[in-house]
Amino acid sequence: MTDSTLQQDTLAQDFVAFAVQCGVLRFGTFTTKAGRQSPYFFNAGLFNDGAMLGKLAQFYAQRIIASGIACDMLFGPAYKGIPLVAAVSIELARLGRNLPFAYNRKEAKDHGEGGSLVGAPLQGRVMIVDDVMSAGTAVRESIALIKAANATPAAVAVALDRQEKATENGQDVPYSAVQYVRSQLGMEVCAIATLDDLMDYLANDPAASRQPEMAGYHSQVLAYRERYGVV
Repeated sequence: MTDSTLQQDTLAQDFVAFAVQCGVLRFGTFTTKAGRQSPYFFNAGLFNDGAMLGKLAQFYAQRIIASGIACDMLFGPAYKGIPLVAAVSIELARLGRNLPFAYNRKEAKDHGEGGSLVGAPLQGRVMIVDDVMSAGTAVRESIALIKAANATPAAVAVALDRQEKATENGQDVPYSAVQYVRSQLGMEVCAIATLDDLMDYLANDPAASRQPEMAGYHSQVLAYRERYGVV
């Protein structure tokens, strides 16, 4: 294992621990949009103060830089992607990689500058910054906006890759939204952490082992992965 790989694994574990500490990553029984009973729930909207958002942006920026993915600007899909793309662009600039960014409105304005896009003009290779990809719907919408501006949708950065089967027309398909974006759309994806990292946290992190209520969740997440996970 290379030093780079070790650093990235540490980054992922630190992120999972941070998400648990902030109450963004929770364990219990939750119903997903696909109607599945999941033993964990990740809600990036709960990174809802300045300190948490700033720390989250650090994780994104470090992962984006470590990925080596080339891009000319960032794009945040409304709504969760808007504060994310702004915060991540600030952190990247602080680290010496100053990139323009843009985001979209859900409803186009017919006054002022008009249109549905705000920020820098979409051009060159664009990296989409979002929280997670479940069905990939937000990514597809972002891709359409980027292509309409004659720019190139090049990559997606997300906080968590759930590594589970996507659903189409209410049916499970044998690939995840991330795999679809990579193989079918030809875009690169970088995730701060994955479901594998979450399971490693539950199995090995001292903070998790000190919490009795966490004891059974590794086996529950493993069972969920065996049922809905992708290879």
